[in-house]
Amino acid sequence: MSTQPKKFMGGLVLMVAFIAVFIAIFMPWYGKDTNGKEQNGLNYLDNLYNTISKGSAYYIPKVKKEAEQFQDKQVELALAMKDARQAEQSALLFRASGGAEATVEGSTVKVKGSLGKIMQNCLADSDDMFHNRGEKVANKYGYPERLVLYTWHQALNSMEKDLNKQKKFPEAKFAATVKTKAVECSYNYFGVTPQNIGDKWGIVVFSLLFYVVYTLWYGYSIMYMFEGAGMQLEH
Repeated sequence: MSTQPKKFMGGLVLMVAFIAVFIAIFMPWYGKDTNGKEQNGLNYLDNLYNTISKGSAYYIPKVKKEAEQFQDKQVELALAMKDARQAEQSALLFRASGGAEATVEGSTVKVKGSLGKIMQNCLADSDDMFHNRGEKVANKYGYPERLVLYTWHQALNSMEKDLNKQKKFPEAKFAATVKTKAVECSYNYFGVTPQNIGDKWGIVVFSLLFYVVYTLWYGYSIMYMFEGAGMQLEH
């Protein structure tokens, strides 16, 4: 039984209001996303922060400059892919890389050519995807653009392992850099339209303040109900 009815009721009102706001956050009242789907509050904020962060995640020009030092670096690779289909798809990527040779033997792709030119081709595809030019990438290889980047990712994984096995550590490290700063980044941000944080500063500030207030709101509602019921936290 409550020993402090007013405090208990105050906490209960806060909790009911908290739940009402929680339900409102998950209602599809926040417009449509880039795919035309209705979005709730979390989807809206997630998309907002993605569009803001995209502008500061464009590393490709810098990585392209790094690729120049490997322009004359010839490599011979044996890349283990998941299956024969992925191997064939990977070979298409390398054959489009400035004269690189790629032959398929089962699920293995044997590649020979300039590491710099291979990486420049990968970076060109990543750049197109980062700028939402997916159709260009799909037309280039004849299969879906997201699958192209996924295939690049798998090929670079295998390339890094093979180069390390050959003790070509700088080359292996650069393959990892291209994978994380170009391929993964472009894959994650594909379809996102970047915008300046200054255009949405009001919503950004409100969302950050709301997060703090909403957390405290929940904590105080619980505390008041427990105290109103006669329970006390003591040191």
